[in-house]
This record gives sequence, structure tokens and C-alpha cells, in this order.
Amino acid sequence: MPHIIDAATLRAWLNDGQSLALFDVREHGEHGEGHPFLAVPLPYSRLELELNRLAPRRAERIVLFDAGDDGDAVALRAAHHLATLGYCKVSVLGGGVRAWAAAGYTLFKGVNVPSKTFGELVEQLQHTPHLSAVDLAARRAAGEPFVLIDGRTVEEHRKMTIPGALSCPNGELALRLPALVPNPNTPVVVHCAGRTRSIIGAQTLIDLGLPNPVLALENGTQGWYLAGYALEHGSQRTAAQAPSAHTLAVARERSARLLERFGLPALSASQAQRWLDDNTRTTYLFDIRGAEEFANCTIDGALHAPGGQLVQATDRYIGVRGSRVIVFDDDGVRAPVVASWLHQLGFKSAVLADGIHAALKVPARPASLPAHGLPVLDASLLRALLSENPSATRIDLRESAEYEHGHARGAAWSIRPRLLARLEALGVARDQPVVLIANEPEVAIVAGKDLLDAGYRHVYRTDNGHRTWQAAGLPEDTGPLPREERIDYLFFVHDRHEGNADAARAYLAWETGLIAQCAPDELAVFRIPAPVTQAKAA
Repeated sequence: MPHIIDAATLRAWLNDGQSLALFDVREHGEHGEGHPFLAVPLPYSRLELELNRLAPRRAERIVLFDAGDDGDAVALRAAHHLATLGYCKVSVLGGGVRAWAAAGYTLFKGVNVPSKTFGELVEQLQHTPHLSAVDLAARRAAGEPFVLIDGRTVEEHRKMTIPGALSCPNGELALRLPALVPNPNTPVVVHCAGRTRSIIGAQTLIDLGLPNPVLALENGTQGWYLAGYALEHGSQRTAAQAPSAHTLAVARERSARLLERFGLPALSASQAQRWLDDNTRTTYLFDIRGAEEFANCTIDGALHAPGGQLVQATDRYIGVRGSRVIVFDDDGVRAPVVASWLHQLGFKSAVLADGIHAALKVPARPASLPAHGLPVLDASLLRALLSENPSATRIDLRESAEYEHGHARGAAWSIRPRLLARLEALGVARDQPVVLIANEPEVAIVAGKDLLDAGYRHVYRTDNGHRTWQAAGLPEDTGPLPREERIDYLFFVHDRHEGNADAARAYLAWETGLIAQCAPDELAVFRIPAPVTQAKAA
């Protein structure tokens, strides 16, 4: 049995200055309905898939929790898996989130809560200038010049954006934007879908000393939509062009000043290697460039974390509070910006002086996936199995939204923490064949191992998820699932992008209300400096 701790002990550990990974092993939708402030989502359905990335050091202090129902069953199962993988300091919060709330501590709704709260605090303390959707529309109608930047990912930009906006993810702003605004008097407006990336993007440009007036668009695309303006869909506009030699040199100088301002180190390869080799503390090495750049060339063993997203959703990338973070690029411009934000978010951050060219050897991470897989069915083997066993159980492990849009006829939807109960409810005997359908083979493999451990003897997976079923020419169905079953889906977040104005208003109210929910010790993790005054008034 793992060590069981109470809520007061966990609160003390969060404030004792030692490194700690606090993992919520419930599913995405459950996590978003309420969790402690610094909890990192690590769904049981993806436990072994994400564990090495979030907590690579086996001696890290780790606390797991779930809803507190069924005697912490999911957290205890997760703790067992961690123990078998060699993690030696694993505890479970007894009573889960129920115990946390019963102790008088706040449960925070939503996702990426520390980063979202941080953005609101930056605006409050740095006095980040902003304008409303109505003000932006008025400027446009009056023919006033400005550059409108969408600081989200390119994929989000294409889905929906404010008409005329140019896609330039926040992590790229320092490198790409100066070439787009040669006139220092042209205002720059940064937007996102809500608030955080608008604020962080605008404040990034201000901190860098961009001479242009810079503003954050208040409430982003949601504010634009709620003001009665139409959004644009399918935009292909991007700021992908490389800067000139002169512009690049100026950008490097600005980023270097940012490192000096925050007192952050630019590590030599030997210094960085010492950090990576230190087995007493977790160190992350992130390539913060774009996905295509990372795919073309990177440091072997480095993790990919696009700079803007690393700041926007830090809990997706960094599982250990009290860890060290090294970031790098290939231009000397982007990494210092990201390092400065990570420092303010409360991490010990540094840049790699030689960037992508540094000669580093990243220590290998021990394997976390089961050594054995499952028998794999291609289209022909699937047809043969079903011909011989027409009643073979089909379990769809994809996201619930994908299941609703189309699934194998006769397939039941399930998810790993509920899979055993689902098969029992269906009356599936241990000697009956079970076919698992998942987009990622690893999702089926870890779920299948649970079934094998429980005594199921004939467990298979398709070689290409649902596409294998389609390739076999087998019939499909569609249809909704009961809302309460969809524990992987956070309606609170997704409904705001489906034309639901009330959901958009509720989301924005949630975002602006985060600071008020925080206790002093929760806000104390951040290190936000005194504000920088813009060179020109907007």
C-alpha cells in the first residue's frame, strides 16, 4: 500500500520549498470540474504515456489523488503502477478532492489554472494596456492603422479568428513581429480566444521594448463574438517569413536585455550537462520552436514545447514544482522570452547559450509502457475474428466526442478507469474475445494490460484504431452518449466555442475571477516584477 496523507499534510508539502509532483489521475472532464490549484492532470487512461515526460525522475516526491470515491480506487491503482515502474516516493491523498474541499481548501474549476491565474495577475500588476472589441471595431471603421496579431497556435487561428488577424503564436512574437511593423508608430493589438495569451503576448512585446504602442484585445474572439461581430474561419495568414539580418540582431539584443533584467543564466553545454546529470533534482530540456523546426532537427532527447503554449498551459509540460527548466532555440531570440515567463511562473529557468548546436547528452528515461503488447488485428484479421466470433466485444477507447461522430456497430464506449466495470456490466466472460479500438496504440496497450491482469485471456487491439474497422468494410453507427459518462470531456471549456454565448460569458467570468479564489500561498508561487512603461502611449 502507498503512503496515505491527509489534506493538511499535502498543503504543508506544497509550501515546504521542496520539489513535488501533484498529479490528478482523474480524466480531463473530471479534472476540469474541480482540483487543487497546483494539481497537474495525469489521467489514468494515459498514465504510462505521460508519466516519463512529466516526472522523469524515479525518486521524485509524488502525490496522486482522485475523486475520493470508492476508497481512492483509481489513485491506488495508479500508485501501484508507479511503484512497479520504480517510483519510490509515491503518496495518495486520502479522500481525494472531497477531502481537500472538506478541509476548507478551494477546488478550482477549469484547465491550465496556474497559467490562467498568472495571466490575470500579470495584467493587474503590470497594468497591461487593453482595448475592447467595440473599440477595435471603431478603429477599423475609422481607417486607423494597426496590426492585429492572433497569439494562439496556427491550428486555433485557422479554426476561428478575428477578421484580418495574422497568426503569430506568442512564442514567435519576439522573432517574427518586428519585421511586420517597420513603422514604430503603428499600434499592435494581440488577441487570443479569451484573455491569457492576449495579455501575455502584449506584455511580451512591452517587456522587449518594442517601440510601437501595444494593446491586448480584451476577451479575445469570445469578446468579439459577444459584441455581435462575426468571426473568420479558415484563415491561412501567418507570420512565417524570416527576419532580415539587421532585424534579427536587434531582436537578439532585446532578448538579451530581458535575460539581464530577470538575472537568468545562459548555460554553456557543460553547465547544462551538469543540470541534466544531477539525479537529485528534475530538469526539463525543452525545444521551444515550432513543430516543423523541431521535427527537422533538435537535440536528441529534448522535449518539444512551443514557447507560447509552454507559458499558456505550463501544467501540460512541467509536472514537478521545484524543478529546473532549460529552454533553447536556434536564433537566440525566442528562448530568453520563454525563460523570462517561466521564471515569473515560479520555475528555475535558464536558456542554452549554444541553442540547438549545444553538444548535450540527455539521460535516457526508463521505459514506462508495458514490455509486451497485445495481439494486433489488421482489417483482414479483424474480419476473420468477427466471422468466427460474431459476438466478440468491441470497446471504443477513443475520445467520447469521436465515438459520438461515428463508431463500430455494436461497440461500447469506455475509458480505462471504468473499463473493468464496463465489461462486467456487459456480462463479458474472461474467456470471451475483447477488441480494443484506440487512435493511439499505447492507449489500448495500457488498458489491455489491465484486462489481462484481471484475467481476461483474449484481448486484441486494431492496428489503426477506428480506421481498421472502416478498412474492413464493417458497419458503423453514430449517436450521443449520456453526458455523465463523458468524463474525458470538459463541457465548460468546449461549449464556449460552439456558439453558446452563455458559456462564453461564464468562461470569461471564471477567468477574471481566478485571483479572488486564490489563497496567499497559492499566489506566492509567482514572481511578477514591477511594470515596464511603454515607450509610446496607445
